[in-house]
Amino acid sequence: MLLYTSYCVLSIVLENILKDLTKLVYDYILIHMAILPSIDNNTRKRELTEKQQSFLNHLVETQGDAKEAAKLAGYSSHYHHVVKTLKSEILELTQEVLANSAPKAAFKLVEIMDSKRPIIQANNKLAAATTLLDRVGVSKVDRVDVNHNVQSGGIFLMPDKKPLDLEEADYEDISD
Repeated sequence: MLLYTSYCVLSIVLENILKDLTKLVYDYILIHMAILPSIDNNTRKRELTEKQQSFLNHLVETQGDAKEAAKLAGYSSHYHHVVKTLKSEILELTQEVLANSAPKAAFKLVEIMDSKRPIIQANNKLAAATTLLDRVGVSKVDRVDVNHNVQSGGIFLMPDKKPLDLEEADYEDISD
């Protein structure tokens, strides 16, 4: 009984530590995203209002919860209107988030590959890391060999097929 109680307490403590570490990681990402220049900073077509910029900042802080971000930014109207208005900026922000997470995904792939011990949900982590890397442009390259060795034989080109005009007297039905 004492062992079971110790196990339960230990699992609760570990769960709390994991939550704290997750929050630290997200805080770290937020701090460094503020420093990084925008991907397409020179191509921005319009100036954003302070409220719109606040929405985008809160969108990152809330980990993509547009409803909560709109509320924190001070919007009283429905958040779908804000998302529709800032669609291109949200897509740009999404690209930045994925680009910032790409190194972590790459290291996760290497960690799974090099691990000597079993990793919990390794297939899911592998799929997520691979998908993220594909979306930021780091993907596996499929190569097809299209070389043809002429010495082994040439290419034989057939003439176009012409329709055959057969009349009833030209053939016999043997389908019994």
